[in-house]
Amino acid sequence: MHINLSDLYTRMQQQLADRQVALDEHLIIELINRIRPSDTKNQDEIEKKFDAFIHSLLLNPDAANTLQSFLLRLVNQYKQTSLYADSGILSLDGFWNQLVKRLGAHFLPLIQDEHDLSTLIGQVFHQRSDKYWLNAIDEKRWSTLFELMGQSNSNIDEKRAIYDEMIKAITVLSYRISGIGLYPEFINAQPELTEYASPFLVQNREVIDFIEKYKKQSYTGHEVAVLEPPDASQAFVMFEQCREVVFKIRRATKRIGVSLSLTYLLSLLEQCLDRIELLLNIIVGQKNIRDRAIAEFLEDITAAHYSEQSVRSLLSTNSELIALQVTENASRTGEHYVSTDKDGFLQMYKAAAGAGAIIAVMATLKILAARLTLAPMMHAFLYSMNYSLGFVLIHVLHFTVATKQPAMTAAALAATVHHRKGSKTAQIAELAALIINIIRTQFIAILGNISIAIPTAALITYLWQYFLDEPLLTHTKASALLHSLNPFTSLAIPHAAIAGVCLFLSGLLAGYFDNMAVYRKVGPRLKAHKYLAHWMGQNRLNKFADYVERNLGALSGNFLFGIMLGSMGTIGFILGLPLDIRHIAFASANFIQGLMCINGPPDIGLIIVSFMGVLLIGLTNLFVSFSLTIIVALRARRVRFEQWKPLAKLVVTHFLTRPSDFFWPPKQPLEVDDGTSKSGSSH
Repeated sequence: MHINLSDLYTRMQQQLADRQVALDEHLIIELINRIRPSDTKNQDEIEKKFDAFIHSLLLNPDAANTLQSFLLRLVNQYKQTSLYADSGILSLDGFWNQLVKRLGAHFLPLIQDEHDLSTLIGQVFHQRSDKYWLNAIDEKRWSTLFELMGQSNSNIDEKRAIYDEMIKAITVLSYRISGIGLYPEFINAQPELTEYASPFLVQNREVIDFIEKYKKQSYTGHEVAVLEPPDASQAFVMFEQCREVVFKIRRATKRIGVSLSLTYLLSLLEQCLDRIELLLNIIVGQKNIRDRAIAEFLEDITAAHYSEQSVRSLLSTNSELIALQVTENASRTGEHYVSTDKDGFLQMYKAAAGAGAIIAVMATLKILAARLTLAPMMHAFLYSMNYSLGFVLIHVLHFTVATKQPAMTAAALAATVHHRKGSKTAQIAELAALIINIIRTQFIAILGNISIAIPTAALITYLWQYFLDEPLLTHTKASALLHSLNPFTSLAIPHAAIAGVCLFLSGLLAGYFDNMAVYRKVGPRLKAHKYLAHWMGQNRLNKFADYVERNLGALSGNFLFGIMLGSMGTIGFILGLPLDIRHIAFASANFIQGLMCINGPPDIGLIIVSFMGVLLIGLTNLFVSFSLTIIVALRARRVRFEQWKPLAKLVVTHFLTRPSDFFWPPKQPLEVDDGTSKSGSSH
């Protein structure tokens, strides 16, 4: 591939000849337009076009020197410090202010400063996809380009001017790092910072010391080529210590919890440390380090030009740690939802059976509440309280609702993928074993819920008829109830999917409140509550506080899940949309109640179709909540798991060879044959 750039180099030379006239940035824009690949993700085209650009510099003896002179003079026409110190780095004004500002900029764009270097970057790399091809250029090609352009020792004054601007930016960043290190949120998360010299303050001393030495060196003539720049190794050591504190805080968030503001500060601090190291490497680094730093800086500011106004970029930068914390709590809970042996299997059945009895009562109360003539909001309130208090009671009594599991077990599965060790085949075998254990536990939980919910609901319906001499449901209501379970003629499956989304959200909310309980020190604060201590007695209050701290997430998640289920129909009614929920446990109770209250013997076809609807509702509940949770959990851990196909194949093969493992626990801990040997038991 050949691209002719000689005309551009000639025009650059003509402009450089007249030092009185400002250089035309359109020449650089045109240069990048010619180098830019038509497909920014096509590696071959990217490499060919970049090689052609390097070749054009080799063909013309003055081209590299001309391009260097033109670029250095052009850059010095602009204000540079804010590009070096701010571009691609979160603002100090906090997450919420940034969110409002970026949302506002979408409707009313911000005014660009024409004299700022970031404006030039935006004009040169004017396509959102430029970051991809810049990122795809390897280190060797960058090195060749910078070697060609750096052969000349001319333009001493221009280089000094740019370095001086970078020194200003380094000063700004160093003070900023010190300031962030003194934030109360940081001190709370890492109290040792107050006990010894904080690396955030010491790095500032080292940076100031380096800058003073740098400024004392006087550059005259060509001395810039021979004078060694001052040593910045002590500053780099302190930056490394700052990173260690950030790492400790991130690790401690599992224990102490995390807030949005702490997450924002951690992200901001890491960005400042990355940038100050990059700038120092450009100024004092060895040739290969400097080349790499310049290339990385160019990629960073090009990506930053678009991400700085992006709401999605802000959310993704800050959401990972929060999502990780939320799903981390969910995964710890999720491990209790996976049984590996016969005892755990039977225990799960008992817990699910207990929940089934309570669900039958809740389904009956919902039918009775529907009889009342109330405003829609009052109906929503009654339904919500029925569900919420019922789910909370199920949790307090240590029972289990089958569909609550996927949101928790998916997080546990993602944690297993994240911490995978050993060979790939062994990892896949371990994951397959965990999935089979999850499916079996899920099966017995659903069986437990349904096998007790149906007879309990039948008993309640029979006793209601027997003692009050009236059916629980009229024939019309019973027919409507059964119709709503028909997967072919009603919206039962979409409504089950809505319930699946609610289950997923309740899992996230449970993790959020678990995190909040730890971060806000809810337990210790309750123990220190004078009025409660006086009213309950300190010993009882201590037990209550410990219970709340351990269970706040589960209680809140269950309560809010109940509100979502109870109010969805009313929200649909208000908005004029066919919104509602279908949940397998309630659907099974409604199924038997509808059949018992319908006039005459029910049609066998009706029974089969309605029961099929119940099973499909259950599958939809599980599939939607599990899929959403595993996507969030894997993204939060930055895990890309490519082995889905071999994993699915392994699970299917196991089902065809030993189907009983999916429905009854094996005598030995489950092992999945990965095709080479028996591997890893599940945990």
